Amino acid sequence: MIPPFSLLQRYPREAMLFLTASFINAAGSAFMWPLTTLYVHTILGRTMTEAGFVLMLQSIAGIFGQFVGGSLFHRLGAKRLIVGALFLQGLFQLSIPLTQSWPVYLGIMMCLGFTYNLSAPAIQAFIGFRWKEQRREIFNIVYVGNNMGMAIGTALAGLIATFSFQLTFFINGVSTLLFGLFFFLIMKHISHEDLVGKDHERAAKRTGAETLQLLLNFRVYLFMALGGGFIFFSTTVWNTGVAPYLTSQGMPLSAYSWLWTVNGIIIFAGQPLISWVKRLMRQNLSTQLVASAVAYGCGFAFMLCLHDSYAAFITGMVITTFGEMLIAPTIPTFISERTGEMAPFYLGVVGSITAVGRLLGPLALGYVYDQGGVESSLLISTIVSFTAVLLCVLHASLQRDRQKIMEG
Repeated sequence: MIPPFSLLQRYPREAMLFLTASFINAAGSAFMWPLTTLYVHTILGRTMTEAGFVLMLQSIAGIFGQFVGGSLFHRLGAKRLIVGALFLQGLFQLSIPLTQSWPVYLGIMMCLGFTYNLSAPAIQAFIGFRWKEQRREIFNIVYVGNNMGMAIGTALAGLIATFSFQLTFFINGVSTLLFGLFFFLIMKHISHEDLVGKDHERAAKRTGAETLQLLLNFRVYLFMALGGGFIFFSTTVWNTGVAPYLTSQGMPLSAYSWLWTVNGIIIFAGQPLISWVKRLMRQNLSTQLVASAVAYGCGFAFMLCLHDSYAAFITGMVITTFGEMLIAPTIPTFISERTGEMAPFYLGVVGSITAVGRLLGPLALGYVYDQGGVESSLLISTIVSFTAVLLCVLHASLQRDRQKIMEG
């Protein structure tokens, strides 16, 4: 990992400001998202099933938000889309403690899921367009910084929520509004053409038939997206399999939270090793996706075989975290590099597909856990992860064939 002080010289001042703002926003976001279930159950007095229903509706809205966000990038312009989505998101967050109505709360949470994901592909596209020469490194730094922000925010949120849920929503909303203000100021003198280039006019006037043509170009995105979706499906076993299993074994909740502490430590401290692994793979993004899926499969298989030992879950978390470090910055980097001015659209499409994995995972693996315990949950996650390996291998093969055609 690059030493912190050298970052000041290595990257433009604008990029450093963005990384700082992104870190602060990630920390602020952590004041709400991990506490949603607790808020629904303890403050609104609803059942845990209803709390799960909230998260499901939010995820469904997010799937549409990803697709719409990617489709509107050129039509609205990066500034309008990002700033508008962030300001709406912040206002929705601030409005949560103002209502005790269950239907209104459901509506607000769906709007939050939509607006949060509306800005996601646009922000990724902004990184890819604005810092083309350094986007691989910046995507990775954003990923690491956001995880650090989430870890710090989650720790502080738990403390603050013990005496005021309203304050957590306030901090969350204010951090989002400040992030929107940051984009408003940083893009004040950057036109959409300055950011994207002259081709944006053609992209903005894209017809339905042209959109369908983009979707039919499945080789560039589909199998990668499906592989990512399968991986994200399998990772939900941490909440729907591992967490209840550790509790059923008489372990304290801290035993589960410690796993995520390990996750955060590895993401930060493991950067030199992951950089070496990427160099070993010659910075080939498709190969990194395959390696990520293999890491997830091996991590879950290890836990499946040795789940009687808590150390197996620690080891499994270490292995799967390396898989996470390979896939998280790789997908937006690949799309940004391979799809040119159409990157926002494909980022939205891929985000929508992978979000389906996050949506279905808790439902499917929760049911599997109820029927067969942690062994069945881990078995399904292992199988799904190794299926992702096949999908990522197919994606890599298609990219090699495409490269040969271009060279020919």
